[in-house]
Amino acid sequence: MKKIGVLLSGCGVYDGSEIHEAVITLLALDRHGAKSICMAPDIVQYHVVNHLTGEATGEKRNVLVESARIARGDIKDIKKMTARDMDGLILPGGVGAVKNLSNFAIKGKDADVDSEVSRLIKEMAAAGKPVGAICISPVVLANILADKKPEVTIGDDFGTAEAIEAMGGVHVSCPVDRIHVDHANKLVTTPAYMLGPAIKDVARGIEKLVDEVLKMA
Repeated sequence: MKKIGVLLSGCGVYDGSEIHEAVITLLALDRHGAKSICMAPDIVQYHVVNHLTGEATGEKRNVLVESARIARGDIKDIKKMTARDMDGLILPGGVGAVKNLSNFAIKGKDADVDSEVSRLIKEMAAAGKPVGAICISPVVLANILADKKPEVTIGDDFGTAEAIEAMGGVHVSCPVDRIHVDHANKLVTTPAYMLGPAIKDVARGIEKLVDEVLKMA
């Protein structure tokens, strides 16, 4: 049975993991008979957003605790995980990827990535194990693996694509129901809700991404 890590960044599109993307990923992995290992950093969220109004609330929440909602409580602290524990890794999207796993939403091309997230992704690359990234999360890979000239897609958003190129990555435009595969670096990316518009469209791309990550694993 292949073991695939699923790196979460909270719970909810505006301040954590995009729930549809995370659940579609977990469902696709389960349908393939793979074991999902959910994980998240044990850190305070950048902020908390009221998903009804779209406004920040001033609350303080923990990324690992919030991610546990999606994982139904079965989740690991990323500090305790290494590349040896999994055959592949997938990052669902959601703004948490660029507010909690990194600060790309604030600093753009000059972003920093959480040290444990960076460590694990570098370990996966060094071990030649595949990493999938969905929606906005490919910017995290572009940042961490800049020296490898990673090829990724976030769809066709010009500003984000420009930032990926500025960080050292290569952006490839892609429709929502397709994936881009960087065979040299074993990276698989898909636009998902960067393009949308509907969950059925997003699911097609994510399911293809899961298929490819499992093949590469």
